[in-house]
Amino acid sequence: MFVPQVVAVIAASLLGGRLASRFGLKRVFIAGLAADLLSMLVLAASSLVWHDRATAYLALLLATALLGVGFGLTVPALNTFVSAFHANSVDRSTLVLNALLGLGTALAPVFSALFVGLGFWWGLPLLTAVLLLVLVVVAARLPLRVDTSVTSDPGGRRAILRRLWPYAIAALLYGVVETMSGNWSQLEISSGLHGTAVQASLALTAFWAMVTFGRVAFAVIQSKVPGRWIYRVIPLLIAVAYLVVVLGAVGSPVVGIVAFGLAGLGCSAMLPFTLSFAEQDLGSTSALTGRLIAVYQVGYGIAAFGVGPLMSGAVTIAIIFGAAGVVAIALSAVAVVATSVRSVTSGGRRPGSVPTAR
Repeated sequence: MFVPQVVAVIAASLLGGRLASRFGLKRVFIAGLAADLLSMLVLAASSLVWHDRATAYLALLLATALLGVGFGLTVPALNTFVSAFHANSVDRSTLVLNALLGLGTALAPVFSALFVGLGFWWGLPLLTAVLLLVLVVVAARLPLRVDTSVTSDPGGRRAILRRLWPYAIAALLYGVVETMSGNWSQLEISSGLHGTAVQASLALTAFWAMVTFGRVAFAVIQSKVPGRWIYRVIPLLIAVAYLVVVLGAVGSPVVGIVAFGLAGLGCSAMLPFTLSFAEQDLGSTSALTGRLIAVYQVGYGIAAFGVGPLMSGAVTIAIIFGAAGVVAIALSAVAVVATSVRSVTSGGRRPGSVPTAR
């Protein structure tokens, strides 16, 4: 069901930069919000055809695809706006932005359970659609003008693409290790550690709660501890967490919950730092951010849709988490490379420059 969403995110993220160059980043951002709004309306309307499973399923596919378009257009735009409007504190601002995104992810199941308990689940997407409509109206009135011009020199573009690779690989690997916890932690707790359904839910909650907490915490300490060292070290927390999961046979569901919380802390700052370091190093544009988001979604797809076939081939979930721990170690190594290679200039900008609001 979520394949259309992933494909739509990747496509929208890659196309967003070209659309921003032609129509302006503000219009792309509003278009993404409009796609999210339509997604919620389609989801709510699917309740009217619930008796017809084929039609309802098609409606859900359309809703998830529209949601993917909205994500792919708005998230790169939001990160570019943050870089422009907080040019002197890009790392901290990006962490706070992504903390808010993580908070929304953590709260979504709570609100879903609330509306389901009230007997009208469709009320949540309908309420969300109303809020998105308000946000579209407000955004349309804001002067969201950002200069994201880039170099037209082919040599400069090639140099930028060469420097983009470490960040792209980091985004890909991060997508894999994050999705292992986000999508498969509950299965590991319930089947691998023989936990209850409540304990499995707590593991996922612990993961996303620590992702949000970590982003806020690292935003606070980033002024005292260099961000590049945080970026290099925290993937090792993920590796340790997944090692605990692999050794789960001698542990307990509670230990597993703690491990996934640790994994959340390790995941927390990786994507925000990948985006902000790339923006500062290469010069921020929505096209750059969109490419990294697209690669991150490829990593998500690998873990989300690749684990099932592996388990069908008699590979245990514990072994897969062990492999994900190796991926986390590789992520740490790539982070070292990404933050060690000499920066290149882009379009006359000094290294580390970001777009400016005007």
